[in-house]
Amino acid sequence: TNNSSEIRGVIFDLDGVLTDTAEYHYRAWQKLADEEGLPFNREANEALRGVSRRESLMHIIGNRQYSEAKIQEMMDRKNRYYVESIEDITSKDLFGGVLQLFDDLKQAGIKIAIGSASKNARTVVQKLGIEDKVDAIADGYSVDRPKPAPDLFLFAANLLGLPPAQCVVVEDAAAGVEAALAAGMLAVGIGPESRVGAAHVVLPGFSGVRWDDLQAMLSRIR
Repeated sequence: TNNSSEIRGVIFDLDGVLTDTAEYHYRAWQKLADEEGLPFNREANEALRGVSRRESLMHIIGNRQYSEAKIQEMMDRKNRYYVESIEDITSKDLFGGVLQLFDDLKQAGIKIAIGSASKNARTVVQKLGIEDKVDAIADGYSVDRPKPAPDLFLFAANLLGLPPAQCVVVEDAAAGVEAALAAGMLAVGIGPESRVGAAHVVLPGFSGVRWDDLQAMLSRIR
């Protein structure tokens, strides 16, 4: 490949890609929904993957009317439940294959960023014990426009000092894949085709996936 499109950075979404914080988010929303008597279940939760806190709440409340103060209170309550639940996260909660892939990337001289919509991303990264392996973190405080806008990933690439064309995004959400494509980056989707099928490469997970393999798959795209 010519140097302009050489991969020099990988931007990982956090929730559902490196660890299953998606499960903790689901439980927090479920608890809130139950308290408020709002219909919600695991199936409905699938639509919330990679979606901001406010948008998620709007999904759940549907056409019911609430004051802005009440909406704020519900968002705060959900976040409190979530923050309480992630207190217990440790490096054991990293998905299989992640550390190996991080080591491969380091060996290859490729930079690693986290690109997460979560405002708790730093806390989770610390608890997972990968803070020293990550070159940059773009989180819910970094940009105004959430995914599917490309802003978060462009911000992450900027932190890495790389042009978008030299970055790959790893995502588990349709909105995240869309954001990566809008940013002009290569996209790796983790999960079912039905959700991340728009990505250049789709994998069920990282288990047994080495950087050489992934790089080979991606080099065919360009």
